[in-house]
Amino acid sequence: MPDDDWLAARFEENRDRLRAVAYRMLGSQQEAEDAVQESWLRLSRSDPQSIDNLTGWLTTVVGRICLDVLRVRRSKPEQSVGEHSPALTDHDVPDPELEAMQADSVGFALLVVLETLTPAERLAFVLHDMFAVPYDDIAPIVGRSPAAARQLASRARRRVQGPPEIPAATAARQREIVSAFLAAARGGDFEALLELLDPGVVLRADETVSARGAAALVRGAAAVAENFSGRAKAAKLALVDGVAGAVWAHHGELQVVLAFTVTDGRITSIELLGDADYLREVEVSMLEG
Repeated sequence: MPDDDWLAARFEENRDRLRAVAYRMLGSQQEAEDAVQESWLRLSRSDPQSIDNLTGWLTTVVGRICLDVLRVRRSKPEQSVGEHSPALTDHDVPDPELEAMQADSVGFALLVVLETLTPAERLAFVLHDMFAVPYDDIAPIVGRSPAAARQLASRARRRVQGPPEIPAATAARQREIVSAFLAAARGGDFEALLELLDPGVVLRADETVSARGAAALVRGAAAVAENFSGRAKAAKLALVDGVAGAVWAHHGELQVVLAFTVTDGRITSIELLGDADYLREVEVSMLEG
């Protein structure tokens, strides 16, 4: 098969996925088709031999095209959602494919919520939550680190789904556990730390924190307790994206976020996050001075 025909055939294999990505990003069937066509033009001008993963490459290209469209659209706030997606305002949907898309949780109400997101938030949420694209692949599209891309998707998810309904008792219990953990760490109380940690607890540090000397990965209650015992003296209790955690700041500048996962009354994971992009995006509210 001639190279051009082979490339066109491979593109057609990906067309439905690309159209679905673009539609969820843009909310307009016509704009989605335009984005897909532009991706084909860019592919036809590229060297296919240099593309290891064609599906991933095309998804990235469509994502960037849609991101540009959303940024232009955002600069013209007088436009309404209905102007972007007129088909969604009709009672009759003549296009079976579009009707199927709407049935697949892409209705007008969702698009209205998506319109409230920034272009980068919308892209991160759509690609990760709807198409399982890894944050490592999303990061270069939005020009952020993987940690910051994850934060974009997390913020978008909260806006789309609404604030999580965490029972007051559960939230209070997490705050109590994290506070007790910090106190035990500062006081070097190894046994108290063990009581608070799940036997299979995992401690992870991102690349920024690891570069400062922290272990990238520590497993097990004893090892994690040893890691924190007598330390964390400068860490302060805080709400991290609405959940009890801790932060370390230097001269008033946020340096590291400690994100905790608590399950059945014990800490099952701790993340040390110091990526600059992540720190700019994370929402922190201090709970102690």
